[in-house]
Amino acid sequence: MSVVYSCEFEVYGKVQGVYFRKHAEQKAKSLGLRGWCMNTKEGTVKGYIEGPIRSIYVMKEWLKNTGSPMSDIKKTEFSTPRKSREYGFVSFTIRPDVIRRAKERKTQ
Repeated sequence: MSVVYSCEFEVYGKVQGVYFRKHAEQKAKSLGLRGWCMNTKEGTVKGYIEGPIRSIYVMKEWLKNTGSPMSDIKKTEFSTPRKSREYGFVSFTIRPDVIRRAKERKTQ
C-alpha cells in the first residue's frame, strides 16, 4: 500500500469566472489526485488534494503558475502536506459555490 499525502490550498487573483475550477479538476484527475475545489465568497478558489507526493508537488506548481488560460494568479497558499494511510475521497470534484449554496437555502 502506498502512502497518501494531502494538503489544502487557496488561490488568489482572477480565478472565478475563468473556468479555473474546471481546469483544476481536469489537472488533478490527470495526476491521479482526489479531493475538491470551490469558489469562495472572497473571490478565491479553495480546495483539498490528496494522492502521491509527486503528484501533489506537480499540482501545487500548476496551481501557483498555470491555472486556466484566462486566470491571473496573484498568490497561492498551501498547508503543509500530511501523510495518511488511506484516501478520504473517491475522486476530485467541484463543490458548489458558497454564494450559490446560501441563495439556495434562502429559496427553500
